[in-house]
Amino acid sequence: MKVILYDLGHEFDAMIKERCDCAIAADGKYAPCQGCFGCWTRHPAECSMKDSLQQVCRIIGRADELVIITKSLYGGYSAAVKNVLDRSIGTSTPFSTYRGRQMHHTLRYGKHDLWKVIAYGEMTEAEKDTLRYMAERNALNDGYQRSEVVFLNNPAELEAQL
Repeated sequence: MKVILYDLGHEFDAMIKERCDCAIAADGKYAPCQGCFGCWTRHPAECSMKDSLQQVCRIIGRADELVIITKSLYGGYSAAVKNVLDRSIGTSTPFSTYRGRQMHHTLRYGKHDLWKVIAYGEMTEAEKDTLRYMAERNALNDGYQRSEVVFLNNPAELEAQL
C-alpha cells in the first residue's frame, strides 16, 4: 500500500489521491500528540484523541511505501508533517530490539519498503544533508528497507516525482 503524507494546499489533493492508496493531509485540523503513549499500551495503534488522525498509526503502519511531501524547514519536516509523524508513534511497540546493530523499538506491523521524502522550498546544502540523514534514520527506526530524498524548488515540480 502506498501512503502519501503531505502539507500542500487543497489544489494538490486530486493529483495526490490519484497516485496512492491513502492520502493524509497535514492540514493542521487535528490535535498535536499529547505524549500519553496510549497508542503504545492502552489501545495499541489507535490514538485516544477522536480526530482525523485517530487511525494514523494503522494507516502508516500498513504502508509498504510512505511518501512524505513537506516544505523543508531548516533541514527538517514542516511542523504540520512532524505533528502527523508524532501521532504515528504507535506503529511500533514500547519494547526494544536490535536492528542494524542498534537499539530500536519493535515494529508492530513488520518491515516496509520505501520511506521517500519530497522536500520543497529553498534549502542550503547543509539543510539538504540534514534532511537526508533524518530521512535515513527515520526509515531505519520505522523498519523501512530504504530511504530516498528528492529536492524540489517548488511544489509545481511535484507531479514527475510521484
